[in-house]
Amino acid sequence: MLHGSVRKVAIAAANRIPFARSNTAYSELSNLTMLSDVLRGLVHTSGLQGVRLGEVAGGAVMKHARDWNLVRGAVLSSDLDPATPAYDVQQACGTGLEAAILVANKIALGQIEAGIACGTDTTSDAPIAVNRGLQRQLMRVNAARTTGARLRRTLGLLRPSYLIPEIPVNAEPRTGQSMGQHAQITADRFGIGRREQDELALASHKNLARAYDAGFFKDLVLPYHGLERDNNLRPDSTLEKMAKLPGAFATGGSITAANSSPLTDGASAVLLCTEEFAHHCGLPILAWMTAGEVAAVDFREEREGLLMAPAYAVARMLAKRGLKLQDFDFYEIHEAFAAVVLCTLAAWGSPAFCRERLGLEAPLGAIDRGKLNVKGSSIAVGHPFAATGGRVVATLAKILSEAGGGRGLISICAAGGQGVTAILER
Repeated sequence: MLHGSVRKVAIAAANRIPFARSNTAYSELSNLTMLSDVLRGLVHTSGLQGVRLGEVAGGAVMKHARDWNLVRGAVLSSDLDPATPAYDVQQACGTGLEAAILVANKIALGQIEAGIACGTDTTSDAPIAVNRGLQRQLMRVNAARTTGARLRRTLGLLRPSYLIPEIPVNAEPRTGQSMGQHAQITADRFGIGRREQDELALASHKNLARAYDAGFFKDLVLPYHGLERDNNLRPDSTLEKMAKLPGAFATGGSITAANSSPLTDGASAVLLCTEEFAHHCGLPILAWMTAGEVAAVDFREEREGLLMAPAYAVARMLAKRGLKLQDFDFYEIHEAFAAVVLCTLAAWGSPAFCRERLGLEAPLGAIDRGKLNVKGSSIAVGHPFAATGGRVVATLAKILSEAGGGRGLISICAAGGQGVTAILER
């Protein structure tokens, strides 16, 4: 519902904590703790204490039942006006970017003046559930109407098999295969080799290390629990070291631990607002969010690669905006796996893929690889699922701000055969 004329959406501030490999620096922290601290940090650095925002949207992928209202709980600990509404979003690895698009749309439509998009995830505090059989029997006990029935059903709890918990698994429910296994199949289909995957992974580490050394992240990353940098960063990595690792998802496979993003803990948040709000609060306009597009593919029986949806979303977004793939100064393509980035680039450059899958008369073409993930990406930074979108938006916005102008493309693949994409401009 539009109120007045469509308004421009500014990215005015951002904050995140250093991302940490699972079971390291943040092993005892919860999603609520990390997200609350990140929001509080953003509020204080932006001077928003006591301010009532239009909304805060975000979420987590790995979430306990107790966190059913996670983002609202974090807002109440953030020093924002407690009257700030909040809600949870979950679109797997695209959660953070999807939250930003949702907030941006409300700002553009005149429904709110400002909002925060955020995300958090921890695999160190995974939601381990009780055995399904035990859960059902406990429900039967609870439903019993007499003392005798309750006692009889309680005796039914005494089964050794009920002691086995349900542990989260990294697999697609519809296929039983992990994201890495799906990515390996897609890499083989596109003929993506081991060497080029390792080269992309190495560039991620080198670019991130240079960015930290240059102070690029000084106002974007909050020192936290002893970390000042993402602890997955390996500035001393070499192709020779990477080449020694075995395939992670298939014997002789090209995807390894070195060219994949690791399980990671972390949180991020981005402030979006109108131009007037930014000026009123004395905040800079780092960039404008000008477009967003989401797509999904049918990955069942490998009809399409699980992580190839961004290839479709970007094509649609370009068509709507009247842009070419080459009309960008920077590209931020989420590195779930180096292979996924390379498969996406290969798809855009393939006449057959663009004709048969995207319905285009000609391929989208190649990009200047020197403009890709210039400050590092998920292989080096890490990938706390719902927090990656906020990290990418913040990084690209600052890149554009420092460049003094330009246009940037964001592409994030997500579980369930989905992809979330966006355009930032300055």
